[in-house]
Amino acid sequence: METQLAALAAQAPKPSRDAVRDAYAAAGFAPESIEVSQDITPTGLAVDSIVAGAPVAGECVVGEVRSGAVTVTVVPALASGQCLIGDDR
Repeated sequence: METQLAALAAQAPKPSRDAVRDAYAAAGFAPESIEVSQDITPTGLAVDSIVAGAPVAGECVVGEVRSGAVTVTVVPALASGQCLIGDDR
């Protein structure tokens, strides 16, 4: 996952949520399981970072792209089985 997000961040330091979703899918995650934060604020501004997550065996592979820097970690899934809170699909 880190390789896919790093390649994306190299091309687009502030990628769209669709681009992040595509990177997760390219890494082998089922498209319907991928959760991605919003890429624009309610007032129409670009966000500082975009976060995504996908569940795997009760855990979540969570990645963040912030100004071209990538962080990926594995954390426990929420009680709901989801990885992120809010409007993320």
